[in-house]
Amino acid sequence: MTTTTSPATTGDAAPGVPLPGDLKVTPVRVLRSEWLKFRSVRSSPVAVTVALAGMIALGWIFSAADASRWPVMRPQAKLRFDPTDVSIRGYVLAQLVIGVLGVLIVSGEYGTGMIRATFSAVPTRTPVLWAKLVIFAVVSFVVGTVSSFAAFLGGQAFLASQHIETTLSAPGVFRAVFGVGLYLTVVGMLGVALGWLIRHTAGAIATLFGLLLVLPGIAEALPDSWAPHIVPYLPSNAGQALITVHPDSAMLAPWTGFAVFCAYVAVALVAAFVLLQRRDA
Repeated sequence: MTTTTSPATTGDAAPGVPLPGDLKVTPVRVLRSEWLKFRSVRSSPVAVTVALAGMIALGWIFSAADASRWPVMRPQAKLRFDPTDVSIRGYVLAQLVIGVLGVLIVSGEYGTGMIRATFSAVPTRTPVLWAKLVIFAVVSFVVGTVSSFAAFLGGQAFLASQHIETTLSAPGVFRAVFGVGLYLTVVGMLGVALGWLIRHTAGAIATLFGLLLVLPGIAEALPDSWAPHIVPYLPSNAGQALITVHPDSAMLAPWTGFAVFCAYVAVALVAAFVLLQRRDA
């Protein structure tokens, strides 16, 4: 009689079953795991689609509307008209969608308790932070860049009916259009950082909206002697200098402003890194 032996008695793994040595946590495996989680959450593709389609649609709508009323537009409005700004203005909606999704990819795990399983698989924790950040930064950049160029090109097609369009080769235009992708990437990273810092969805989203929308509004009430020293350095004001073709004299230079915006996010990420090591899941 022939005796058969199981893999367990021979010390060999069954076909397709990894040995314990193959289960080592590596950056690539953490990235792959976070990418699978990102794709599997229903809100992720919905939010990405809304950001992409919303920015393109708004850019085309604004451009078509301005082209239709150009003949009756007041001379002062014509002097202030910026064909680039009109076509990429949808970034205002996109930044909110991208920022909220950045918060959710972190706070959502805390809300469901899945973060405990994540940290059990990756006890050092830090690779999870960087994996989420890298994945979402790439997604934000792709979505922001594609939607920005699509909104710009489509918008200029509408404006061409009144011969008020511009081109990517005009001074400052390519930098502004490409800068939308960079700006939205940093907004997404800010959302991820706030997710790690606050861990509660409502609180993190409220903080994000406060930084991007509320602070600039409050700053308008500052005395004239204070405003030049504060307003240009607010996070969204600094970051949006990059996507302005003709920056106001009160604004920072485009790349200087973007560097200031990045510095805010860097500080938030460092704080998130420190707290992640010290707090319980």
